[in-house]
Amino acid sequence: MSGIIQMLRKRKELIPLVSIMAVAALGAPAVSLYFLLTKPDVILNKTSNPEPWERLDPSKPQKLHTINQQWMPIAELEYIKSLTK
Repeated sequence: MSGIIQMLRKRKELIPLVSIMAVAALGAPAVSLYFLLTKPDVILNKTSNPEPWERLDPSKPQKLHTINQQWMPIAELEYIKSLTK
């Protein structure tokens, strides 16, 4: 650790590069954990719930930006769903 600090004191042009790499190294796992814990479409165990999309609320938009979203059930899909249950 002290070797890195001495190198950065000697070569000050490396400070932005090391800073950006540190932010990227810490940010990637942080964003991965955020999506894993907060997004309903990210799943870890498919055996406990093989169809996780059925738990989603259709009135809540899942995209960042949704324009004029209106959800209506499709009759054919509802019929197939009733046959498989």
